Amino acid sequence: MGGVFGIVSKDDCVSELFYGTDYHSHLGTRRGGMAVMNPHGIQRSIHNIENNYFRTKFEADVARFKGRSGIGAISDTDPQPLVIGSHLGTFGIVTVGKIGNLQELVQNAYARRRVFTDTSGGAITPTEMVAELICEADSFAEGILKAQAEICGSCSLLLLTDKGVYAARDRLGRTPLAIGRREGAVAVSSESCAFPNLGFHSEHFLGPGEVVFITAEGWEQRVAPGTKMQICAFLWVYYGYPASDYEGINVEAARNACGAALARRDDTPVDCVAGIPDSGIGHAIGYANEKKIPYRRPFVKYTPTWPRSFMPQNQQLRDLVAKMKLIPVRKLIEGRRLLFCEDSIVRGTQLQDTIRVLYAYGAREVHMRPACPTLIFPCEFINFSTSRSTLDLAGCRAIQELEGAADRNLERYARAGSAENLAMVEIIRKRLHLTTLRYQRLEDLVAAIGLPKEKLCTHCWDGSSTC
Repeated sequence: MGGVFGIVSKDDCVSELFYGTDYHSHLGTRRGGMAVMNPHGIQRSIHNIENNYFRTKFEADVARFKGRSGIGAISDTDPQPLVIGSHLGTFGIVTVGKIGNLQELVQNAYARRRVFTDTSGGAITPTEMVAELICEADSFAEGILKAQAEICGSCSLLLLTDKGVYAARDRLGRTPLAIGRREGAVAVSSESCAFPNLGFHSEHFLGPGEVVFITAEGWEQRVAPGTKMQICAFLWVYYGYPASDYEGINVEAARNACGAALARRDDTPVDCVAGIPDSGIGHAIGYANEKKIPYRRPFVKYTPTWPRSFMPQNQQLRDLVAKMKLIPVRKLIEGRRLLFCEDSIVRGTQLQDTIRVLYAYGAREVHMRPACPTLIFPCEFINFSTSRSTLDLAGCRAIQELEGAADRNLERYARAGSAENLAMVEIIRKRLHLTTLRYQRLEDLVAAIGLPKEKLCTHCWDGSSTC
């Protein structure tokens, strides 16, 4: 996925930019970057962060950078920020999202005799394509509107100019942006959890398609928000950091509510409840509190040398890292009936290894309660994962086994409690060697988040959202 952070200050802002960008490290693992504006132009630095922390790669840059405005990004797509020279002036740009029609936009640009210079692996990068579309207009605001109108998918972005920072949320608001303020500075961030320790308080959540211009004195709206929103519900289930709010709704509180909803529909007798670290913990606490069942930690996460769940990119190594990070506690496993809450089951391979360890350590029963419905539609809108083809999904593999094709009768399989849905879940349960497996109902997930369903993107579960 990825995340962005920007700041404009009356004083030097480099330290705040560094730490604010670092607070997005849970959102991506490939590249990190920062750019600052000063009287000499734009200073920029981009580093590969696949094998190390963002902050260890950028400490030297903090010492040499100077500026009162800047933007930063954690990206799983392309190296950012880009620095662009154009008739609008020199500007920096960072983006987050997914451009589903990228190749079409590139071919259209070639037809207009446009030139691209920043390629990654021989391909045009999404961020340069967005910059190209912006530069075809007569102003930054008009250019952002043009880009948003032509992009299918999502693209939230920050533009660093010599006058301030433009912030634009994607047309349907699939990814969030929040504005924070403190005396003498204004910041904008994908994650509001970046604000408190830097002295900012959250002041405004950008609406879908809204464009604002930020200076050290404040911010002003350049494009009003649209009326239709499709924010990704997975932000509360999995991606978002527990301390962050989106649309004024806290992530940890929503996860607690998800767990409580799972508990209200469950009468399985168990000895304790646990969460698969880290994102399953909030759901498990909500379940345990609702049921008045002890919450325990039969797995503890070892973080000093394995700090991040996304890294590395290679799936085989990721599976090994996931195993290395979770250390079982035999005293809390042996002879017990364990119920685990998990944010979701995507492929199920890492979870299968976890369950195998539980039984090897003497678990009597292992029950699993994912906090969202079965994933059967690959994400088309926010780059949820670079490897999520249909048959990567545990639900689709089960449908393939039942139907002979992974894309047949998906509406029936998405309907909780239907014969098809129950058959699919049973295949997943057997494959994972679980005692029981019960998924969250979509209506319960929506209620736990607290927004109307029409304002949420639930495509992964029911295929309902469109570009």
